Amino acid sequence: MNNPPALWSNGPTPGGMYEYPGRAAPQVDHQDINKHTTNPTTTGTSVIGLKYDGGVVIAADTLASYGRLARFKDCRRVMKVNDITVAAAGGDYADFQHIQSLIEEMVMEDVCVDDGSQLKPGSLYSWLTLLMYKRRSKFDPLWCTFVVGGLQQGKPFLGYVDKLGTAYEAPYIATGFGSYLAVPILSRAFEQNPNMNREQAETLMRKCLQTLYYRDCQASAKFQIATVTAEGATLSEPESCDSNWTLAGLVGGIDGRPYGGGRPGQDFKVKNSDPQPQEAAQMV
Repeated sequence: MNNPPALWSNGPTPGGMYEYPGRAAPQVDHQDINKHTTNPTTTGTSVIGLKYDGGVVIAADTLASYGRLARFKDCRRVMKVNDITVAAAGGDYADFQHIQSLIEEMVMEDVCVDDGSQLKPGSLYSWLTLLMYKRRSKFDPLWCTFVVGGLQQGKPFLGYVDKLGTAYEAPYIATGFGSYLAVPILSRAFEQNPNMNREQAETLMRKCLQTLYYRDCQASAKFQIATVTAEGATLSEPESCDSNWTLAGLVGGIDGRPYGGGRPGQDFKVKNSDPQPQEAAQMV
């Protein structure tokens, strides 16, 4: 179908836009009008969750990275929803703040109604699943991965929801880089002791966070831990994990070359501070 001619010289076409004085409006590519985020800028990394005997524990660090730059050191990604529900998220921090405000509105509605009801972890888990799937279906996803925990009818509940609306429940969960590094630690500990107490669960969380701090370039030493028991939910202030970098000199590079010297593929031996002449010759 041919476009109709302009109504007058240098004027608009029927149904078109007109820019005064006398200049035709520039052609607009309507396919490019609405653009959504496809590459989040400020992001948080792994979230770890674990069920234990009588409760749930969730942990995440406080670093928000601007690309690969460790830019914001105190972005808290773990939230206490109420006395029976906690949640944490990895991914785009702005989207997390948006979802956090929506959750706080629901909690405020419960407070205003004042009928004794509380937002249960199973309800929050289902609501997040529908929200994520709805936004994904509109090709405008919220770039977050949530871990929801708490007590559902007196029993520990732990669920996972990602930006596509994929959701599942599990006794232990780790997102981001933690799905590669923390899950093996959690799996082995859970198989050995499925009925661990709160202290053992929090110790295991700290071990996982320490491993991620060593291995994940977007992880931080500062973290928060949220715990839910029959007595209520608690959210700790940021604390730092223990670290020891003296072994860094023993870790090989990506090409197999030891940082302490030597050729690729050769076994690396720790050099003595005062080697014998014969040993020094062998090293050379």
